[in-house]
Amino acid sequence: MKTLVYVDHDNAHLGDATLATVTAASKLGEVHLLVAGAGCSAVAEAASKIAGVGKVHVADDAAYEHQLAENVAPLIKGLMDHHDAVLFPATTTGKNIAPRVAALLDVMQISDILSVEGEKSFTRPIYAGNAIATVESTDAKLVITVRGTAFDKAEATSGSAEIEAVASTGDTGKSSFVSAELAESERPELTSAKIIVSGGRALKDGETFEQIIMPLADRLGAGVGASRAAVDAGYVPNDYQVGQTGKIVAPEVYIAIGISGAIQHLAGMKDSKTIIAINKDEDAPIFQVADIGLVADLYKAVPELTGKL
Repeated sequence: MKTLVYVDHDNAHLGDATLATVTAASKLGEVHLLVAGAGCSAVAEAASKIAGVGKVHVADDAAYEHQLAENVAPLIKGLMDHHDAVLFPATTTGKNIAPRVAALLDVMQISDILSVEGEKSFTRPIYAGNAIATVESTDAKLVITVRGTAFDKAEATSGSAEIEAVASTGDTGKSSFVSAELAESERPELTSAKIIVSGGRALKDGETFEQIIMPLADRLGAGVGASRAAVDAGYVPNDYQVGQTGKIVAPEVYIAIGISGAIQHLAGMKDSKTIIAINKDEDAPIFQVADIGLVADLYKAVPELTGKL
């Protein structure tokens, strides 16, 4: 079985989610990568060094600079004549392109897989992660998105794959890039952070969130997350959101402060290696998944904890 992995990148750097997707693809057979972008030779070079990759297809064209799904999907459809499956990291870009590819191939998409059980059999979460379904496809071609936190990352520097240019399918004219507003932070990005400190609605407002959460995160060198309730209340931007409709994370340590533990939030962080919860409500659902729980007033406990670090 020959698989194609769509490389997540920004035309300069290869995204970490790609490494986990390569691991998933390697369980199906021979792995090829696709780098679609503009001025993306550095990404192609980095991709060729990923362990287990046989070939890197590169489509370098202005039409792919912003990886618009309407332009990239026809390119992938053409490459599927020689591949049995295409796998995408379950990132914003991957989840944008994959459905359009599935539609062009007239097949069902298999979303957010957690494991590969067979050539066409996979597990994926349902009911906000409260149950795991095993699904089997009968389609001739597979279109799959991969939950990056469920697979180990492939070795990034020990490979030596061949790089091959592929012809561009050009700009379809169906969409155009207008602008991007990207949040910048010196803290680790949530999906790659080893430690995450998250705050919930109990923090009252944005100023309080800043006073309580940020000093602790700075002391730990941690990424900062938030529950949907905190984001909806305007305490922090939505790129901080952890949960089913936010970012799926699995850090070494996840510290949940003032977060009750709604199903939507748990779906995004319960795979963390160690979960620490601080909440004054001893019946809060977060304590059901926490490895370490502290029933305390966060306004006293967190500053004290920060002071002792």
